[in-house]
Amino acid sequence: MHPGVVGGIIGCLIGLVGGIIGTYCSVKNTNRPRERTFMIKSVIVCWIAGLMFLALLFTLPNSYRWCLWIPYGLLLPIGINYGNRRQQRIRQEEMQSQTDTIDN
Repeated sequence: MHPGVVGGIIGCLIGLVGGIIGTYCSVKNTNRPRERTFMIKSVIVCWIAGLMFLALLFTLPNSYRWCLWIPYGLLLPIGINYGNRRQQRIRQEEMQSQTDTIDN
């Protein structure tokens, strides 16, 4: 087998395993059920978006593939920023409700 093909397969497998481990850790490191629910939904959206991006990258003609990188490059940082802020807001709300419960 050609070394480039072997490298491509190994690279894909390493990337997939890294994504699975990252997904597991992201969900595992949540503190409360509401935060965990949000993280599970976020992970599902990210995996679907990533798989759609790859599917389009492999199916579109060469002349259109570069166009995919424009929305990907814009939407990925926006999505990450939104997810981080939303998770932080959920954590703060949960801590506030826990503090209110302890005070009463």
